[in-house]
Amino acid sequence: MRIVVAHNRYREAQPSGENIIVDSEIAQLTAAGVEVLPFIRSSDEIPSMSKAAKALLPISPIWAPRAQHDLSRLLTEHRPDVLHLHNPYPLLSPWVVRTAHRHGVPVVQTVHNYRQVCSSGIYFRDGVICQDCKGRALGVPAIRHRCYRDSAAQSALMATTLAVHRGTWRSVDRFVALTSAIADHLRDYGIPDERIVVKPNAVPDPGRPAPLGDGFLYMARLSPEKGVDLLLDAWRRHPVGALGTLRVAGDGELRPLVEAAAAERPDVLYLGQLDRAGVRAAVEASAVVIAASMWHDVLPTVIIEALASGRPVLGTALGGIPYLIGADGPREPVGTGPAAVASAVAGGGGLASAEAGGGSPLPAGVVTGTAGWVVPPEPAALAAALPVARAGAAALAGPARLRYEQTFHPDVVTKRLLDIYAGLSHTARRP
Repeated sequence: MRIVVAHNRYREAQPSGENIIVDSEIAQLTAAGVEVLPFIRSSDEIPSMSKAAKALLPISPIWAPRAQHDLSRLLTEHRPDVLHLHNPYPLLSPWVVRTAHRHGVPVVQTVHNYRQVCSSGIYFRDGVICQDCKGRALGVPAIRHRCYRDSAAQSALMATTLAVHRGTWRSVDRFVALTSAIADHLRDYGIPDERIVVKPNAVPDPGRPAPLGDGFLYMARLSPEKGVDLLLDAWRRHPVGALGTLRVAGDGELRPLVEAAAAERPDVLYLGQLDRAGVRAAVEASAVVIAASMWHDVLPTVIIEALASGRPVLGTALGGIPYLIGADGPREPVGTGPAAVASAVAGGGGLASAEAGGGSPLPAGVVTGTAGWVVPPEPAALAAALPVARAGAAALAGPARLRYEQTFHPDVVTKRLLDIYAGLSHTARRP
């Protein structure tokens, strides 16, 4: 099988989980015997571009002529079975879908964000969830609020791009929705169920989990949408030392907030930005990992890394977090197959609170999943859940690792992806 993987890399100075996932997926496919033809551009190329190339940058999200020329030559020479698209902005453009179809090559796209509708891609503005552009022919609110790169001009360009390429996106042969929440987003956008498959990302297997540590770990960008201020508010509602240690790793605009909390309380430890060895040490030292996102976070990789290490997760009930923790209802089969099946809660039910391990009811709003707990994104709810998670960590450590092995292990996820490709390759219509 021969696959073109197309991706516009985000700047290396801007930490990108998407870049890491694309690199890992290419390695996993290659290891599985797939011939991968990377079609990669990087936003780091922009400063060194010629004046002529830079002059075309304003239109490149809509139509990137050099990328289409290069892709057309690649498709003609290698005649791949499928083109798998990740991020097209700004140097590839969604036009690559049209180019592939012109060559009779079916297209898969992994949907990493909400940029079919939202210019910023995250449905979050000014500290709150925002979906003002849903259902509009043109995202005027995005322009008014300068949602893309804090620029009215660039926001106008992105909003126009999304309007121009609405038909392009709806022609994609198969969408890979990373979670059930993304599948719902695509349905709302008008994509039929039969063209949506729920397939999460994978992370490498770290091996047998270390014995459970103590306390909690928050590891994310220190920015408003990631909820570190929510977490610190909840943490302060407990006496110093009552919950063990809260370790905070990462960097960003809210770093002073974390540093102040660490100076104020001896049970808050700021670790800074960690390398891979530091991440593993921090996970092993903790009992529970926290994902306190305030936006519809698509797929926080830190959750999968926690499950792989046998650490249950306490998260907010937003975006893909309930799916990752197994708290959005049982699925059959878990995370696979057509979206109508993979996103349907068994029995038609929704989230429901369970009882604590000892039989006592859980605090209002706390929901137990296969591998952790979810709560509303509110300080009181998160504060109430912290002692529940501390007490229940040991009981969910084994199920957390099992959920990783069954749903997020590279062998499992790569097989799912190969099945998606195989289901499409016979549809190729050669010119």
